[in-house]
Amino acid sequence: MSAANDNKLAFSVKEAGEALGVGRSTIFELLADGRLTRVKIGAKTVIPRSSLLALLGETPDAA
Repeated sequence: MSAANDNKLAFSVKEAGEALGVGRSTIFELLADGRLTRVKIGAKTVIPRSSLLALLGETPDAA
């Protein structure tokens, strides 16, 4: 993840895709497979930073 994202706690689907270098459809597949965790805030879906790091094997799975 880029230095600009180091302080973010959660990412939009688009931002998560950009951070991982994948497209939106891949993010939705990972969410559907349960490999990423989502949090709904009103109508917005965000993906916690911990979920992205866990996917990359950088932290224990927080899901």
